[in-house]
Formats: sequence, C-alpha cells, structure tokens
Amino acid sequence: MSSVAVPEKTPDDSSKLKTFLSILRKFVGVTDIASVRFSLPAQLLEPRPNLEYWNYLDRPETFASIGTSDDELGRMLEVLKFWFTKDLKYIKGKPCKPYNSTLGEFFRCSWEVQSIAPEEANLPGVKTDANGVIVEDGDEKVKVCYLTEQTSHHPPVSAFYIDCPERGVSARGFDQLSAKFTGTSIRVSPGQHNLGIFVNIEKRDNEEYQLTHPHAHLGGLLRGALSITVSDTCYITCPKTGMKAILQYLEEGWIGRSQNRMEGVVFRYNPEKDTITKLKDVPESDIIARVNGSWHGKIYYTPAGTKDPILLIDIEPLYPASKDLPPSEQQLSNESLKFWGEVTDAIVGKQFTEATKLKQDIEERQRQRAAERKEQDVEWKPRFFTGAVTPLGKPELTEEGEKVLQGIRDGQFALEESTVLGA
Repeated sequence: MSSVAVPEKTPDDSSKLKTFLSILRKFVGVTDIASVRFSLPAQLLEPRPNLEYWNYLDRPETFASIGTSDDELGRMLEVLKFWFTKDLKYIKGKPCKPYNSTLGEFFRCSWEVQSIAPEEANLPGVKTDANGVIVEDGDEKVKVCYLTEQTSHHPPVSAFYIDCPERGVSARGFDQLSAKFTGTSIRVSPGQHNLGIFVNIEKRDNEEYQLTHPHAHLGGLLRGALSITVSDTCYITCPKTGMKAILQYLEEGWIGRSQNRMEGVVFRYNPEKDTITKLKDVPESDIIARVNGSWHGKIYYTPAGTKDPILLIDIEPLYPASKDLPPSEQQLSNESLKFWGEVTDAIVGKQFTEATKLKQDIEERQRQRAAERKEQDVEWKPRFFTGAVTPLGKPELTEEGEKVLQGIRDGQFALEESTVLGA
C-alpha cells in the first residue's frame, strides 16, 4: 500500500523570522556572513534559484531604450531610468532568500519589449513630432538577452551579460555580496569583485557607463516585516562624455513614514582627476541637471538654468516583467530552473522535510565534487566566461558564451551537457 505525502503546515512570516533570527545570531561579529554560505532549512527559502532571481532587468524596456537620445544628457538620463527600475522586486514585493547558487550553475532568458518606452518623449535628444509622439522605432519590438553563470564558490561570485543587439546596447559585471548581521538588521554591500554594472552603447562610439551599487540594509527583523532601506551614495560615470551622476539616498528619520527620498546631480567631471564624491562638493558651474524624488514613486530631473522639474520616471505603476525561458526539455541539468526543480516542487507542495533533504543532497554533492577536484588537482573553469573573478569588474564571454547568447537571440537553446568535473 503506497503512502500519500501529506502537506506540512506552512510556517507564517512571524515564525519564519524567529527561526531566521535564531540562525543569524550565531553570526554576530562575523565580518561577512555571505562568504560563510550557511544553509537554511527549505521552509525559510523562496522557491527560486538565486541566478534567476538576481538580475537587473525588472523593466527590460528601459535597458533597451539606452542610447536612443542624440543628446549626451539624454543618454545619461536613459541610464538613470534603467537604474531606478532595475530592482523593482524589492519595491513591489518583500525581500526573500532564494537558493544559494552552485559552482557552474547557469541561467539564461530573454524579454521582447518596445525599444522605446512612451515616457521617453520628455528626454532631451529624443525625436518627437509636434504632439510629443516619438517618431522613430516607437512600435519596434526588440529582444533583450540575459546570461549568467556562477563562476566562483569561495568567494561566491557570478558573472552576467546583458545584450540588446538591435539597439546596440549591452551590459556586464560580476555579482558578489558582502553581508554583516548587526543584531537588528543585515547590512548588504557589494563584494570586492563587484565593481558595478558596466553599460556599453556601441552605436554611440562605445560609450561606457559604470554604475556602482550603494550599501543597503535589510531591516524589520525584530518586528516581523522585512524591508530594504538605502542610505548611501552611488555613482554613474561616463569617461567618454565626461559626465558623472551622484545619487544620494537619504536616511530616514526614526519617526514617521519612510519617504524613500533621493537627490542627485549630473555634472561635468574630469575622468583623469576625479575626486568628487559628495553632492556638496560639485561646483555649481559644472552641474548639468539635478535629480530628485522618491525611488519608490516619481523621480524628476531639472536641467541647469531652469526651475520646472520634468518627470523622469514614475515607479508606482511599474511591476517586474515576466521572462521568456528556454523550453524545459532543452535546459541542461545544471541550468538553474532544472537544477533546483525538485526542491522547488517540494517547497511549492509544502513538503518541507523532503525539500530540505533534497537541498542537503545537492550541497553534499557539491562538497564531494570539490574534494574530487582537489584530489585530482583539477582546476575548475567557467564555461561561458573567461575567468572566475577576472578581468576586474568586467567579465568576458568565452566563444561558447557568445554562441549561447546568439542562441538566445535566435530562439535556439540546444547545448551539450558539460563534462567538466563539478559543473
């Protein structure tokens, strides 16, 4: 007589946080808990792979629109629109903990979007008719392609590449987080190999923009309502145009509702002698535009010499866009959704004991393969990127990585299973 699995009781958010806190307390004083890679029981996890969850394309049409403007300020503002929409998941939903990525795990997907969002019409250098309607490419559908691979386990680092060939815009970088538990919150910072997002506009003489990540805090651990707050400065620089943006996320007072305010400036700078890191140090004569608003709501820009703010973007009506994924039968065994598929099914089916066992089996296999590589003196290398954590900040695609991206563009996903030990 076969037994039928009975769904286990789903823990509520309060009990999840209590368990999470009891685990975190063991790491008080640890410099970087992200590097420890501690294992959580399945009931505390979001049933999603980290590589699938962690991308910067919650609104891919803003990425596809970068480079549209014929004006240098217009292109910087296009990059800012991408910046403010890249992580909508933290604004529209609650923070969560996806699965830790395993060495050699990878994820690929795409989006088909309008190349120019309607609200782009209020940016300088974007061609419009007398009614403010975009006159070029407004109805053109373009594809945004995404490939990421876990390239290092100690430290945990993944490389990513974003491409929109029709628009001639691409981006790449290394993702690595450093986290410290303070006792009441978790301070999350970019790791040493995470130098930000590097955006390249091929059709604008290969203009490159470096977007650095601010420090953030995961709070609400004690009151049972997780939230992300940012009270730090980040920078966007373009050496070719000599243009820089400083964005200051303002710290909230302890009384009153969070306003999620930010302010910033776009100004001329000297890439060879760049020492300005604070808004107050930017000479008034160098300012091209001011930026301000709520990064949860409306953000405005005001060109220098004018007084009336212009809407840059309204975050309020926007939600993360859904991805186009390779067919399940064409995904490899180390492709994120298939690799974690059984764990995900168990969590969704509320079989938390089974999910935890499956997750622990995966982790044990990874340890065994690492031991085998060490015993056989085999160096593991990424499949789609040339180095685990180099070149510094800007990973390069291997020949196979280039082919995979081309396959995503063409809708061709067939790949051979890797024979590399540990992949």
